[in-house]
Amino acid sequence: MPLITNSSFSGNKYYRGKHIETILPALFRQVLITYTRERIELTDGDFLDLDWQKQNASKLVLLFHGLEGSSSSNYIKGFATHFFALGWDVCAVNFRSCSGEMNKFLRSYHSGATEDIDEVINHVLRFTQYQKITTIGFSLGGNILLKYLGEKKYTLPSALHSAIAFSVPIDLAASAIEMTKWQNTIYMNRFLKTLKQKVQLKANQFPKTINPANIERITTFYEFDSYFTGPIHGFIDAQDYYDKNNALRFLPRITIPTLLVNAQNDPFLTRSCFPTQLAKNHPFLYFEQPQYGGHVGFSLELPTGKYWSEQRAAAFIQSV
Repeated sequence: MPLITNSSFSGNKYYRGKHIETILPALFRQVLITYTRERIELTDGDFLDLDWQKQNASKLVLLFHGLEGSSSSNYIKGFATHFFALGWDVCAVNFRSCSGEMNKFLRSYHSGATEDIDEVINHVLRFTQYQKITTIGFSLGGNILLKYLGEKKYTLPSALHSAIAFSVPIDLAASAIEMTKWQNTIYMNRFLKTLKQKVQLKANQFPKTINPANIERITTFYEFDSYFTGPIHGFIDAQDYYDKNNALRFLPRITIPTLLVNAQNDPFLTRSCFPTQLAKNHPFLYFEQPQYGGHVGFSLELPTGKYWSEQRAAAFIQSV
């Protein structure tokens, strides 16, 4: 059974706690990396920026960042460096509006924007000859990836070998509520600060479409997604957006080996984000829930040291 009951991660050597395990790697990890950027044109006329590390390998890792992240996020650079050292080519995907330049259209990225993942994979296969591709998503990027794998409207290419997702709020509505708790105020404020800045930029691009007058009054994801994310992407409101894009709905239909890792002390997640019963009888979904790790943390030592998540991802790919 793919449910992994005994995780190999026993926690950080020096510090433990959901907030410290989440915050220290985000703030103090430093990874030096040099990318080569490629801009691809999407079928709707917009663009995505892909950041590459290439060494003429026959295998490729695609990395998908979380909410308001990018290819410059510490965890993305860490995974890119780790897999490049193992002999893989690496492509770190920047979702729309996340590469340092606003995208062309009113629409941006969101938790269910699987069409962009599909376009990236098809683009890569059109111009390269990789024999093996694995995909790794984090948080929001993990939700998009898992949804993509379970949607029937896409034909997965034979080169797509496996998938891995870390710290994923597969129940979007429940996680949005969890984030309103006082102990998560620091995360909520940080996310909303940059999201509101992007709304203002969108209002400058499309002044007759977006009115940013009330944006500063927004204090929760539910309010933001009802005001902005949902309507501009074709959803009625935040609840409609959450209901239609929860990865939890799509997990039963995944058909390639997929590892989902959610730490039990992740401050962003609720118990509905731990699909233990589903994994017990699922032929392809491997679910692991270590006691520690925080949200996209999983550092083994100091923030500048080694990370279990990178080692675990490589081991899973090798095992399947």
